[in-house]
Amino acid sequence: MLTGRSPSPRSSDRVRPDVAVVGAGPIGLAIGWRCAARGLRVEVHDPASGSGASAVAAGMLSPVAEAYFGERQLTDLLLASAARWPAFAAELTATTGVEIGYRTEGTLMVGLTGDDLAEARRLWAYQRGLGLPVTPLRPSELRDREPALAPRVRGGALAPTDHQVDPRLLVPALRTAAQRAGAVLVPRTVRRLSDVDARLTVVAAGCGTAALTGLPVRPVKGQILRLRAPDGAAPGFRHVIRGYADGEPVYLVPRPDGEVVLGATVEERSDTTVTAGAVQRLLRAGVDLLPELAEYDLVEAVAGLRPGTPDNAPILGPLPGRPDVLAATGHHRHGIVLTPITADLIADLVLGGVPDPLLAPLRADRFDGAALGGPEPTMEGDRWS
Repeated sequence: MLTGRSPSPRSSDRVRPDVAVVGAGPIGLAIGWRCAARGLRVEVHDPASGSGASAVAAGMLSPVAEAYFGERQLTDLLLASAARWPAFAAELTATTGVEIGYRTEGTLMVGLTGDDLAEARRLWAYQRGLGLPVTPLRPSELRDREPALAPRVRGGALAPTDHQVDPRLLVPALRTAAQRAGAVLVPRTVRRLSDVDARLTVVAAGCGTAALTGLPVRPVKGQILRLRAPDGAAPGFRHVIRGYADGEPVYLVPRPDGEVVLGATVEERSDTTVTAGAVQRLLRAGVDLLPELAEYDLVEAVAGLRPGTPDNAPILGPLPGRPDVLAATGHHRHGIVLTPITADLIADLVLGGVPDPLLAPLRADRFDGAALGGPEPTMEGDRWS
């Protein structure tokens, strides 16, 4: 879309950027990094970088465990992005010298009761039918891998290619990489697209995208807990554990520093209130699967808003009738795992103008009524990443 640099202005004039990215979460920062690294003048606008969904996210890179019925195209995108993560993580660490908590132990998927296991097996059969690497394990095999699992756990499976990263380390690393490549971070709120002066604008504003563009992006609330192992010890398990405990879906993500992320609810709400009921359900399910968690410190209970779309897939590409504005939003539960491929696809589109075939099912105009119309929408509030 950008075939060359704009004419050089007088030294006293502001240099008009080639690309303005609205939103400095992982998606926006990665796009800014990729575009700046290719020689474009880039500004990234956000009053509080990394304060949105990424601050709450667990950081699971789980295209296999997250493969659900009726989402085959999304699963293919998740797999393609997860395959880029090893090189992406290595490049980011080499560029910045910052470790981002990238770990490759794999994910254990478990069922506590017979009913839980039956539900889980139905999903595993679907995943294996797609050719995904899912290895069923007996209870004894599960506990050989993770002795801390409760004796009540009836069975499970291993997804060895599902990994993890720490979003709270990832965002600062991406910010550093973008700035070292030449991107300028602008700590300001964008309330209208007309507030941005650039040759091309990329809207990576999470839940704030709807107000800025009219696209059907809605907030999906998630409540999440952070625990810490006592006495500064590492958690008593290594794998990410996902499962069902008496019908309650739950995941547990261990960090080397002793933190365990326990989550998460999925609620069609737009508030960020932490509720006692959600905390109780998550703790009960977590302790049912890993009894030692009852002795851990509860250090944080927080809620965030995921940017959801009607079909749970992201919106990537030009706005209807606005070829100078690209959307990179609506990643719902998958923003962290989809960061590398989103950044590459959008940067390629910015530079070359020809959309990758992967973008075809993710177009902004695939939803009825998604096209812009009427007066330009405004955005209330001051956070969107």
